[in-house]
Amino acid sequence: RCHHRSPAMLDVPFLPFCAFLGALGLLCVAMVGTWCQHWRGGFSLDGSSRTFNWHPVLMVTGLVVLYGAAALVYRIPNTWSGPKLPWKLLHGSLALGAFVLTVLGLAAVFCFHNSQGTPNMYSLHSWMGLATVLLFSCQWAAGFGAFLLPWAPTWLRALYKPIHVFFGSTILMLSVASCMSGINEKLFFSL
Repeated sequence: RCHHRSPAMLDVPFLPFCAFLGALGLLCVAMVGTWCQHWRGGFSLDGSSRTFNWHPVLMVTGLVVLYGAAALVYRIPNTWSGPKLPWKLLHGSLALGAFVLTVLGLAAVFCFHNSQGTPNMYSLHSWMGLATVLLFSCQWAAGFGAFLLPWAPTWLRALYKPIHVFFGSTILMLSVASCMSGINEKLFFSL
């Protein structure tokens, strides 16, 4: 690992930056929740459009906020000299929490579509979101197997780490793109 910094990089303190990003994440969830509560009719589990409203809230919370936090939490400062296991466990737990919320968000939208007689997987947003969730599922399982289980040899971890980092960033970008396309799609249908 290279410990010297590029002169072009900002020297931002790690914990205040994490707190700032956490506040932005909570603001995103609050805004989507407010949109669904006040302008989309609220929440329920009866198969109506209020069941659908769980979908954007859970997907933004899981795939953008929690998954983004999971990616950020493993970017520990170079000055950290303690064990990495607590960071790995937090990283994996946040990603697992994101996965659970994502599955619940998918269940909400499929329940709504099935109760309304709307076909599933009819738009670019649907397919992009499904691809994101499938990649995310594979990423979590592979990361768990390679980095948290004690059986993986060091050479395998070293080989897989850059792949894990690349797909982690790619999945986060796909998550944001899926959320933006889904919110736009809902706005187009509403207007």
